[in-house]
Amino acid sequence: MKEDIRETRLENGIVVLTDKMSGVRSATLGFFYRVGSRNEPDDLNGITHFIEHCVFKGTKKRSAMDIAIEQDRLGGTLDAFTTHEETGFVIKVIDDQIGAAFDLLADMLTDPRFDDADCVNEQRVIIEEMKMNEDSPEDLLSDIFHREFFPGHQLGMEITGTPETVRTFDHARTLRFHRSAFSSENLVVVAAGNIDHDDVVGKVQSANFSWPAVAGGELKLELQAANIAAPIFIQHRADLEQAHIIIATPMVKAADPRRYAADLLSNGIGGGTSSRLWQKIREERGLAYSVGASTAMYNDTGFFTVSAGTSPDQVDEVLDIVIDELRSVAQDGITQDELDLMKEQTRANVLLGLEDSAGRAGSLAQCEMVHGRQIPVEESLANLAAVTVEDIQSLAADCFQTDKIAFVALGDLDGLTITRDRLAI
Repeated sequence: MKEDIRETRLENGIVVLTDKMSGVRSATLGFFYRVGSRNEPDDLNGITHFIEHCVFKGTKKRSAMDIAIEQDRLGGTLDAFTTHEETGFVIKVIDDQIGAAFDLLADMLTDPRFDDADCVNEQRVIIEEMKMNEDSPEDLLSDIFHREFFPGHQLGMEITGTPETVRTFDHARTLRFHRSAFSSENLVVVAAGNIDHDDVVGKVQSANFSWPAVAGGELKLELQAANIAAPIFIQHRADLEQAHIIIATPMVKAADPRRYAADLLSNGIGGGTSSRLWQKIREERGLAYSVGASTAMYNDTGFFTVSAGTSPDQVDEVLDIVIDELRSVAQDGITQDELDLMKEQTRANVLLGLEDSAGRAGSLAQCEMVHGRQIPVEESLANLAAVTVEDIQSLAADCFQTDKIAFVALGDLDGLTITRDRLAI
């Protein structure tokens, strides 16, 4: 399906991007802000995520119930999320409802009420969310990993904040940060599906996304360089049946030309059912139900992870298999057949994603926020096709080094000791 992308850059800093998809009845509208938990000072840790929640609590002209009813009436899906580097609000509706969807989201994002009573209620909700994460081993391990891998840095802090910080988010403090962070110069508006670019631009221009600067917003625009460690950290939890482990190394940043090789590398090691770790750990030895590899890339850094859940008495065996595979790829590379398979898998994922308006809308936003331009799918596929086995091995050799390997585990692991020698590449 051919891309039909248009862009308009407004004087107030808003970037409007659309991708017209003929022959569909869906339309996805997204408001993406270049603000995430990395932009928060320590004493406001979690406030971006708090705002993401609180905009659903009502505006001057809509109550929380009004928002909920209108969301249901539109019949689509409304999702909101906060990451370390962005905050997004995305709604997918039938094309003839795009105007109503825009009006709803624009009202929520430009005129949230942040009533003190609502703030207190949402503080409680988010603290319960934290407790829920504590009860989920995978979520808890992810938080532990970030804390240990990025010590003393915003990337190591929890996106939800802490109970102590969240309890300080009253009306005044929340409004100040909202006015500082959720402003027009940080906003990218995207739409994909059966939409009209000029119509979307007109709607953006008619909404009030600009307001005077607010003192005391405390937004951090200049990001602190990431501190990356290579921790060996084991947290004992006797109540868990499985041990959950992460083996990680630094990886390239989001705009690095080697990002295509990085994605192929992680896919080959643990990205699918034919990958090395899936076959050796699950299929051949039955050591885990879930095992996989992935990459996360930020504006200035990234990491590669292998994660698995296994019985505590099998952690040593799983770890040895993972390290053996990382060592093998770093020293001997991969075969051409493996690379060709990974390329076909990734190409299929890219092309199939073009069939969904939500996927296209997300791609518009990510290209703008990471690269400052739209990358045509033909360019991405050409860069993917150009990756060689030598590129994969070179990247693995750079990243898979003994002194860079991190090991983090959670489970009934009293007595487990992992030395740096066990992680030797």
